[in-house]
Amino acid sequence: MYLEHISLKNFRNYLRLELSLPPGITVVQGANAQGKTNLLEAIAYLATSKSLRAQSDRELVHWLALEREPIPYAEVAGDVAHNSTTPHIRILLTQQGGRGSGSGFRKVVMINGIRKRGLDLLGILPIVLFLPEDIRLVSGAPTLRRKYLNLLLCQIDRDYCHHLDAYNKALSRRNAQLRAFRTKPVDPVLMELWNDTLVQHGVYIIHRRQEIISQLDEWVREQHRLLAAGQGRLRVEYRPSLDMNDSQAQVPKAQMALALPEEPVAYTPQPIWPMNKIEKRFREALTRRLQDEIDAGATLTGPHRDDMAFLLDGRDVRTYGSRGQQRTVALAMKLAEVRAIESALGTSPLLLLDDVMSELDEKRRGRVLEVVQHVPQAVITTTDWNIFDPAFLSRAQRLEVEEGVIRTK
Repeated sequence: MYLEHISLKNFRNYLRLELSLPPGITVVQGANAQGKTNLLEAIAYLATSKSLRAQSDRELVHWLALEREPIPYAEVAGDVAHNSTTPHIRILLTQQGGRGSGSGFRKVVMINGIRKRGLDLLGILPIVLFLPEDIRLVSGAPTLRRKYLNLLLCQIDRDYCHHLDAYNKALSRRNAQLRAFRTKPVDPVLMELWNDTLVQHGVYIIHRRQEIISQLDEWVREQHRLLAAGQGRLRVEYRPSLDMNDSQAQVPKAQMALALPEEPVAYTPQPIWPMNKIEKRFREALTRRLQDEIDAGATLTGPHRDDMAFLLDGRDVRTYGSRGQQRTVALAMKLAEVRAIESALGTSPLLLLDDVMSELDEKRRGRVLEVVQHVPQAVITTTDWNIFDPAFLSRAQRLEVEEGVIRTK
């Protein structure tokens, strides 16, 4: 699987772009604010129909299109070599009501000319995107870690994405109902209905998060040991909003005896709760906290309040880790994410690295490039060619970008 070609119209600072990408490595060099990150964002947008940076679709549209086009629009299209097929993906943003209307943008997703939902894109072009600001995965708010889990799981499990979408819709409606109960008596039948819907979808989300974090916990330890030269033992722990601490959880049999090299003690993975136990706890929590939720006007328990923690020798890296340690943990997580996608889909993701090499020392840079050379396709941006070994560059397609124009070097 790899991206053969990408076409942009009025996307960020690209008025027009037609770019063919071969398998293997592509390195894009340019000064800051020339379009390097925008290119990676466009590829990620093609894969997921969502921007990881923009707060609104309007931000994705070139300013000249906003000022001059009768109907401002942006388009991202591409051809993906996917198994024995070559799906053509096209995403079109158009301003409703035309220029000057002040209206929002309408998004249309098409695969091979047939209109689809954004969910239908997931899995066609799996990606792992690493930005310099991804250190916030470790140091930032819980919502960033939930977003990370959701993007990863949606790429490897379409059912997860369906449950997540349904859960968020039910959560919004339940919260509206909780606010309404401040001024009128609680309707137990209506509340039970929303509880059923929330639990139905939330249980699957929690269960899959348990599974993927258990896998990431194993893989990130391996990557961190290589990146940090064995300095400190890293663990990733799931921190659900539900109280799930008792003896009824089960450790997966395949992992019970796992011991990692250079570890003085056997590694014990986090237990996985069966879905019926999650459902029981979730229902109990929703019933027990109803009055608190009415007072708050919001649902206080559920996967929308989950978190995960990174523990280095038992200490929370978010609180006690240095910036260098946090960056190493974030990088290890991204490399572990590659493993997670390979394990689930049987194919490696497209790896997108945005100017991260300059922030790494030689050892960490070497480890990243080792992974890069084993994925079918990678696009790396940089401000400085000299960061890379000449032998590495000789095997890569080299491009230069300036003011939204890309040229072959």
